[in-house]
Amino acid sequence: MDWGIEAKVHTISVDNASSNDVAVKVLKDNFQATGKLICGGKMFHVRCCAHILNLVLQNGLYQIRHIIEDIHDTMAFINSSESRLKVFAEIVQQRRLPFRKLILDCKMRWNSTYDMLTTAMKFWRVFPCLKERDLSYHYCPKEEDWDKVEKICSILKVFSSASNLISGSDYLTSSLFLKQVCTIKIMLDSKSQDGDVFIQTMIWKMKEKFDKYWGECNLLMGVAAILDPRLKMRVIEWAFPKMYPQPESRANMDVVRDALYEVYREYVDASKALTTARAFASTAGAFQEVGKGSGATTKMADD
Repeated sequence: MDWGIEAKVHTISVDNASSNDVAVKVLKDNFQATGKLICGGKMFHVRCCAHILNLVLQNGLYQIRHIIEDIHDTMAFINSSESRLKVFAEIVQQRRLPFRKLILDCKMRWNSTYDMLTTAMKFWRVFPCLKERDLSYHYCPKEEDWDKVEKICSILKVFSSASNLISGSDYLTSSLFLKQVCTIKIMLDSKSQDGDVFIQTMIWKMKEKFDKYWGECNLLMGVAAILDPRLKMRVIEWAFPKMYPQPESRANMDVVRDALYEVYREYVDASKALTTARAFASTAGAFQEVGKGSGATTKMADD
């Protein structure tokens, strides 16, 4: 109210935290009391898409946490001194590999873990040689670990592309969410049939978290996609059958369509009310001018 935006807030996006849930509930109750929420507040609370992607990934990466720790410790070990970097560079040169800067991940950002793993994959043959030359190096991943990392990186690449796209700041993003989420869903369903038991286990952990947050229809994500003139209703007709089983996908299409019409009717009513108010103000102004003119004419006649 201090900022004068109490009638302009229609939706709020927050990370998944119980404290946020409580705060959003209080806000929603306050806004509903004044009748300021569109669509009855159905699209008010939106969970951050990038944060959910992070939760899904962390659920999967937990399955290879020991491998990630070994690679993280390897990067930290090599970068800890100039002499170790020099030895590493010599081995890279002997292997005729293009030298790249080793990337150390930030444990709070999964995409930095992806960057670290993809960089480390380019040097997986170098680390055993380093172990032979430096007896204090104890973090060398096994060959079968690298096989797992290679398969996982193909999965992380899909998430990384989606995260980079929806986190953009110099273009509209809300209409892009549905397509990216659907792409991830298709990938998870496909990988869940993988013959590798390790990959199957990891993917099912990720699907469990995915379904927890996106198992129910996200109204705002669907409406935003439809309002993109390049997509319209075709986008949910394409995406929903891939994201939900029948007849749930058809029911969700109807829910989104009904919400879209409800928002449109509210907009029409608000537009009519604004037009009526302007017309009333204009008419009142005209009567006031006429009243002023009549008074002036009377005064002249009396003179």
